[in-house]
Amino acid sequence: MSQATAPTKATAVDMTHRQILEALSGLLLGLFVAILSSTVISNALPRIITELHGGQSAYTWVVTSALLATTATTPIWGKLADLTSKKTLVQLALGIYVLGSVLAGLAQGTGELIACRVLQGIGAGGLTALAQVIMATMISPRERGRYSGYLGAVMAVGTIGGPLIGGVIVDTSWLGWRWCFYVGVPFAIVALIVLQKTLKLPVVKRKAQIDWWGATLITAAVSLLLIWVSLAGDQFAWASWQTAAMVLGALVLGALAIRVETRAAEPMIPPRLFRNRTITLAVVASIAVGVGMFGASIFLGQYFQISRGQSPTMSGLMTLPMILGLLVASTVIGRVITKTGRWKRYLVIGSALLTIGFALMGTLRADTNFALLSVYMAVIGVGLGMTMQNLVLAVQNTVGPHELGAASSVVAFFRSLGGAIGVSALGAVLAHKVKDYTADGLTQLGIPASSSGSGGALPNVHTLPGPLRAVVESAYGHGAGDIFLTAAPFALIALIAVAFIKEVPLRQHNGDPVSAEVERESTVAAGAGAVVVRTGEQR
Repeated sequence: MSQATAPTKATAVDMTHRQILEALSGLLLGLFVAILSSTVISNALPRIITELHGGQSAYTWVVTSALLATTATTPIWGKLADLTSKKTLVQLALGIYVLGSVLAGLAQGTGELIACRVLQGIGAGGLTALAQVIMATMISPRERGRYSGYLGAVMAVGTIGGPLIGGVIVDTSWLGWRWCFYVGVPFAIVALIVLQKTLKLPVVKRKAQIDWWGATLITAAVSLLLIWVSLAGDQFAWASWQTAAMVLGALVLGALAIRVETRAAEPMIPPRLFRNRTITLAVVASIAVGVGMFGASIFLGQYFQISRGQSPTMSGLMTLPMILGLLVASTVIGRVITKTGRWKRYLVIGSALLTIGFALMGTLRADTNFALLSVYMAVIGVGLGMTMQNLVLAVQNTVGPHELGAASSVVAFFRSLGGAIGVSALGAVLAHKVKDYTADGLTQLGIPASSSGSGGALPNVHTLPGPLRAVVESAYGHGAGDIFLTAAPFALIALIAVAFIKEVPLRQHNGDPVSAEVERESTVAAGAGAVVVRTGEQR
């Protein structure tokens, strides 16, 4: 039993509220940078893709490539956090992000931009995973709800500020869309400086055995699946030999990944974690939330600009109801959870609101009353604010400190995976629906479908003749409603999953004992030779 408790005590961090806030300042700034990398382009993408002569597939992959890179690298960052200096890792992630941002701003085509977004995604993956891990290291589960509210607030500010900043940049002639990628660089540099001065954590050092084979196979399986979803129905038929080859290949790679993970000494995604009912159900819910959060909401900017003819700046302002709902819910509910120690009811309510919100958004059309639309978006925002951080909190409460990195990154991994699949799949659905609705509209006008002249590229509705513009606006409006309706069942799956999670009151301290099962796993891990060095990470 002494072996089991050693890692727990060694990794406990005794910090005052002020010290925690100082340390969190740089960490939250880094998280803001990660969020900014995805949200700043949301309203700028239609303009970016148009100027780079890309189509709906390129639009989808500029987002999906970053999400895929984040998904694939999150378990690696999480595993490294359990093995070495968390401070060094988060600074490395910031450096990678800066490099990717600068290169993305220099891209001359959609292919180059997608490649640079991969680099950005690798850095953002580290920032997202490590923010959760470091916060869990510094703060006890009971108090974590309070600080999760700060995390939610930063996410809301990043989500609010990103589209607005991106819209203003695109609408400012002397800046241009390339500054959407440069704008995050100063924030990242400031975060590096602040982290160097304020973040002081104990360093856990063990012999690193990174499961590169597992990481490679997982990435390959997910990538092949996403490529199939984005190309099927466009480049080839859904029922074709290409579909069969890609799906079979993804299944084989997935099976090999599972085999490797069960045999690896230090697996990227430890299979034993899934013996825990809370973790398994939280993962299912995270996938579903990811599909809805990323997959549906990423196309809101496109809806406002194409269906409603708004500028990028106005598109950002029109999404405020959803973001404000997220901000208020995450902050208020985080404090309530800290006060009561109870969290399950908020996961259930949040998932139910997500389901209702997506179903209501399924009625979306080009002429939907904006007051109604604002209510629908607010419902989705509140649902996201009550579920995202609390799923991670529920998982962190069930594992020992030595596995916080792996457990936290597992949830983040599957949420990003759901998001990547959601963006790719719903993007394919949108492209297919828009094509059909446009053809139907043109037929009613007595115009051949080929006369639209889009050639697969995103249309600039301001340059289209009146009747044709109405057809395009209606097609994209109806298509946006369809993808939200498609996302609603995923939110329902999240609701069912969280309903079956067994609530365990949050621990008062990181050093408090967890379940007997986790304690047995801690004994095994402790015997693996973990050596803890109590030292500040200032150097």
